[in-house]
Amino acid sequence: MKDFGIKESLKILGIKKSNLGTSTGKKWIKSSGSYIDSFSPADGKLIGRIQTTDEKSFNKVVEQATKAFHHWRMVPAPKRGEIVRQIGEALRKQKEHLGRLVSYEMGKSFQEGLGEVQEMIDICDLAVGLSRQLNGLTMHSERPQHRMYEQYHPLGLVGIITAFNFPVAVWSWNAMIAWVCGDVCIWKPSEKTPLCSIACQTIATKIFEKNGVPEGVSCIVNGDYKIGQMMCENEAIALVSATGSVRMGKAVGQTVASRLGRTLLELGGNNAIIITEHANLDMTIIGAVFGAVGTAGQRCTSTRRLIIHEKVYDEVRSRLKKAYAQLRIGNPLDQHNHVGPLIDKPTVKIYSNALQKIKKEGGKFLVHGAVLKGKGYESGCYVRPAIAEVNNDYEIVQAETFAPILYLIKYRTLDEAIALQNGVKQGLSSAIMTTRMQDMEKFLSHAGSDCGIANVNIGTSGAEIGGAFGGEKETGGGRESGSDAWKVYMRRQTNTINFSDSLPLAQGIKFDL
Repeated sequence: MKDFGIKESLKILGIKKSNLGTSTGKKWIKSSGSYIDSFSPADGKLIGRIQTTDEKSFNKVVEQATKAFHHWRMVPAPKRGEIVRQIGEALRKQKEHLGRLVSYEMGKSFQEGLGEVQEMIDICDLAVGLSRQLNGLTMHSERPQHRMYEQYHPLGLVGIITAFNFPVAVWSWNAMIAWVCGDVCIWKPSEKTPLCSIACQTIATKIFEKNGVPEGVSCIVNGDYKIGQMMCENEAIALVSATGSVRMGKAVGQTVASRLGRTLLELGGNNAIIITEHANLDMTIIGAVFGAVGTAGQRCTSTRRLIIHEKVYDEVRSRLKKAYAQLRIGNPLDQHNHVGPLIDKPTVKIYSNALQKIKKEGGKFLVHGAVLKGKGYESGCYVRPAIAEVNNDYEIVQAETFAPILYLIKYRTLDEAIALQNGVKQGLSSAIMTTRMQDMEKFLSHAGSDCGIANVNIGTSGAEIGGAFGGEKETGGGRESGSDAWKVYMRRQTNTINFSDSLPLAQGIKFDL
């Protein structure tokens, strides 16, 4: 199979056949942990091995991170921002190589891999500006010659747990913002994409060393759920930001809450596009198809359901079938292909089981799914995107299947469509396609979408970093990236200053001695 430049990229990024997976920045720490083998879903080949973190090395990381925090929090925020700016510049230089690694280790298309690194660059740019905008409020006091205001202080150690589908971007959403806020970060990447963490840590460490930053500001720990459990149980870690399944998020939330720690949870999605009778169908088909098959349906914002008005249902159905027939499935590094592989064979099994469940519950396939075999598909991870006509209350439709399966549902009134859209436990992303102002405004009103993201005339995926990213209900309620999401990484403090010669009490209370 053609190399597509991956060997050169691995060399430049410092990825070896055998790698240590625990780092405090300057040091890579040996442990007694076992090794994780990272195989590419693109061709099934072994990319490299990584030694996991054990309890002893994890505790070393926490100890070093704690020491680093005492120094880092005293660095002026604009100075911290300048260092993040340099990380952004380093990512610009390595964009092609890191994007290629993301594509090869995770399986998303090379264009999507490049887009993920661009998200990292964009969040660096946002963080640099933010470093001069960590502002509080001033309030009027009821007491004479008193001043009240609030300010934000660095929170401390931030634990970051990321999923395989965005192996570098989600870390950057958290880390770049946390760093300008004065926090230090300990990152546990997915065990399915560990080599991406090595590359990112190497890039960041060079910048921190160049600027004389003590080790421990950027740390990584690798391994399975047991490492995440250590992170959740450790009282030194003030905030755990976790991206992944609802099941994982519930476990993280319960464990961290038991010690009254903080969590930021970004969990599953079951995202829908409402297609009204007034929709521009040319735009709609592009948005729906990319949303459904991009990253092989493995985005938390992937389009799972199309809720289509009965007047345009047949036309949308016909156009989708034609569009799916044109999809090219194959090696994600080949830019002629639209769809790459699923992450691994267990995920392929989940996909196959979902197809069986759809059929069992009464769904009818417009485009039949299948596991692909033969030349180019030797890894066993390639599948054909499927489309099924279903009812919204099917058990399989109510669940999130992390695979390219799209459901079609018919509706008559907009109220019915919104109820169908909201009629799932997840609440991440949503969209409506319409040229009618009344439709879009109703969709965005209090009686409209109950999701954290609600779009008009664009799809459910492809959120920009300027807005806060996250969702409601079983999606966890967390917010990452832009807007005022930075406040999650800081502790708020209210200050009252008395510059008079007396001590009046609030609420007019008298207490004379």
